[in-house]
Amino acid sequence: MKIYLILLFTLTLGLSHCNNIKAEEPPTKEQARQFVDKVEAESAELKEQASRVFWVQANFITDDTNAMAAEMGMKITLKAIQQAIDASAYNSVELDPVLRRKFEQIKLAINLPAPRDQADLMELATIMGTMGTMFATGEDPKGRDLGQLEQLFLSSRDPDELLEAWQGWRTISPAMKDDYARMVEIANKGAAELGYSDMGAMWQSKYDMPAAQFRDETDQLWFQVKPLYDALHCHVRRRLNDKYGNEIVPKDGPIPAHLLGNMWAQSWGNIYDLVAPDDSNIGYNLTERLVAKNYDPIKMMKTGEQFYTSLGFDPLPETFWQRSLLSKPKDRDVQCHATAWNIDGKDDVRIKMCTRINAEDFSTVHHELGHNMYERAFQNQSYLHRSYANDGFDEAIGDVIALSITPKYLKSIGLIDNIPGPEGDVGLLMRQALDSVAFLPFGLLVDKWRWQVFSGELSAENYNKGWWQLRENYQGIKAPVERSADDFDPGAKFHIPDNMPYMRYFLARILQFQFHKAACEIAEDDGPLHRCTIYGNKEVGKRFNAMLEMGASKPWPDTLEVFTGQREMDASAILEYFAPLKQWLDKQNENQSCGW
Repeated sequence: MKIYLILLFTLTLGLSHCNNIKAEEPPTKEQARQFVDKVEAESAELKEQASRVFWVQANFITDDTNAMAAEMGMKITLKAIQQAIDASAYNSVELDPVLRRKFEQIKLAINLPAPRDQADLMELATIMGTMGTMFATGEDPKGRDLGQLEQLFLSSRDPDELLEAWQGWRTISPAMKDDYARMVEIANKGAAELGYSDMGAMWQSKYDMPAAQFRDETDQLWFQVKPLYDALHCHVRRRLNDKYGNEIVPKDGPIPAHLLGNMWAQSWGNIYDLVAPDDSNIGYNLTERLVAKNYDPIKMMKTGEQFYTSLGFDPLPETFWQRSLLSKPKDRDVQCHATAWNIDGKDDVRIKMCTRINAEDFSTVHHELGHNMYERAFQNQSYLHRSYANDGFDEAIGDVIALSITPKYLKSIGLIDNIPGPEGDVGLLMRQALDSVAFLPFGLLVDKWRWQVFSGELSAENYNKGWWQLRENYQGIKAPVERSADDFDPGAKFHIPDNMPYMRYFLARILQFQFHKAACEIAEDDGPLHRCTIYGNKEVGKRFNAMLEMGASKPWPDTLEVFTGQREMDASAILEYFAPLKQWLDKQNENQSCGW
């Protein structure tokens, strides 16, 4: 607590001088250039310092490293707030497009805009700390934490046990509600000082188009994929009805949220055994093959690296192998969640991952290396352009490579002996759809709810009502028991109390398949899209790298066009990829009452 109060004081003290900066004359273009140069130099130096501190903390979790990371996090926040406030002084200066873009990037670098008022600033910091602690230390009435409850959702098929766990986790969030409402009020004030109508409009402005146009864009993408989602929903509901009966899962209407194998019903892969095609066998078990071929964490990572070098990317530097953490240590606590790192903004790339020898982690390895390859590709850009075209690109780059882990690829690297026929494709596509397709409406509605909150369309007394209206409208999911205005179910999802935007995950799912289709067209693979792999294709790699090298130097439509030839995000590739599954689902759903 003492450290936290000291950091709050430092933050307030550091910003106090900003409140007194008053330009006597309008700033000039030359001053604008000098300001950006200073921001880029300071930020590059601070980012490298911070990366080293956070790396140590993630790999050696102690009270001391946690305190160091907290202090560095506050230092970064302080600097970002100062830079954003100072950048807003140039809002009315006429600048060339490149320089103006950099000013917008400075202002949009923070997710939680803090106002200049010191009292508001300290209150906001206190609220965020309080909500973060509530989530991190949350337990249900039986003393079970989120990890234990999530494990139950993986294994249990007892509806009463699942309901108890579902309700129990949501006891942690009602106490957040008033704090969250106050956070919105203060942050909206900060967004207004930066020139945005509210925090939602600020988040939407990160996508190189007016906020209203971006909202329309996301709706258009959703309506493209909705028929596929509706067909999947109909089949899953029928199978759950077969399992649990009419009293628990009605034959029509929304599906109760606790029965889909996930605490938030955001992905449904854990109930594959309940909804899988009866006669589908993909012909191999990748986990078993990895074990039989004596894969270890190093071999897993070397295989992933080989995929990228087969496309023409440079091998990973020797320091990657010296400095990465690829196995869970036996002698200390570490953060095991797989993450890719770039310490110096150049070639000091690393991965932190407690690698398991299974199919899931084999895919994760390919995904995480995509982050490393992306960051190496744009390293020669100026600091503010040393980033992703938009945040959806960040996640999609690794995901698109994971789509190329097909039987053809696995045979090429000796993991399977024969390429199975198409008889197992529907089962394989079903497994993918339960995660990728089922996630789409949830990925969209999390921020749609927040946009309504930030704009004032949803008042605090209607937070929960608005949440479940969106979940029913978009997902066809309902709360399994009556919920009240006193509940705050959105707060039971980490990204809400942490104030982390969620739209990136929706966009990444769209872009992943759009990139995959473009890559297969470049490779001149005329087979089914779900069987295409780009492994070994240098022309695809050349075009892919040309897109990655651009970083954030251009609006994302320019970057997208370099690889796909399109200037708009397009979900039609998802429909093509899952076409065999959709055909099968439509047959299964004949004479069923679909929709909700």
